[in-house]
Amino acid sequence: MASSSVLPFSSSFRSWFHPCLASKITFTRRTNSLSIVTRSSLSDNSALLQAAKHTVDSYVKSGMVVGFGAGHASDLAIHYLGQQLKAGALKDIVGTPTCVGSASVAAKIDVAFSDADVIEEVTLSAIIGRRKMMGEESIIQEKTILGAAEKLVFIVTEKQYRSDLDGSIPVLIQSFNWMETAEEIDDLFLGDAEVWRRPSVGYAGPLGGDFPMVTKEGHNVLDVIFTSPIIILADVANCLEQVDGVVEHGIICRIPCTAVIASENGLRIIDNNLILEAGRA
Repeated sequence: MASSSVLPFSSSFRSWFHPCLASKITFTRRTNSLSIVTRSSLSDNSALLQAAKHTVDSYVKSGMVVGFGAGHASDLAIHYLGQQLKAGALKDIVGTPTCVGSASVAAKIDVAFSDADVIEEVTLSAIIGRRKMMGEESIIQEKTILGAAEKLVFIVTEKQYRSDLDGSIPVLIQSFNWMETAEEIDDLFLGDAEVWRRPSVGYAGPLGGDFPMVTKEGHNVLDVIFTSPIIILADVANCLEQVDGVVEHGIICRIPCTAVIASENGLRIIDNNLILEAGRA
């Protein structure tokens, strides 16, 4: 597997995926590139596939540096991007996966697309990282890549675009004295959320069982599980960032982005630029 997080595309490649999807692909090495043979196809005619195609067709141009998110929608978009490269509709694309660490990450990312677990209506604040992390996945690296892009696009379903947010928010914390950090977060959201340490396998509970998850950077993962509605997601992010021991969290907010929302009735395209500008005024 390439040590750099920047993957060049060429017209000779059949299709491309990033290493986060390694369970679905077979890698073979060719000179200075990776040829990837996929096990799935784009025969799916779902609304999400149409959203993925729209994202590539609308925002990806030849010669761009593209940040790849993780998840099913990103899977479909990368698949389609590979087809467009093979057909010659796009060329000279450099791909930057969000799950591979390298000091040589591209200084400029033109556009990045990614899934989100949920997106807050209007503001487009998003939660990522609820799913179990596999292999080289990293919330820290994903947020770094997505935040560096000049254009960020979330590809989501209608059910993921909501005004009444609840459920879990992943929080990365220092492993040393992790319980003190967890207790402080628990006090912060007392009555509105429970705080559990995420396990790598087996029992899930407040302490994370016998095998708590440790990220590739060496951090524990807390799932802050909201049982009451989250009024403003950005306020939760602000609170978490003030807690000693918190390294990162799964909230993406306060940055310009676009949501491509898939539904059976067609696509909805929403930008938050005007909302952010109004907030700064």
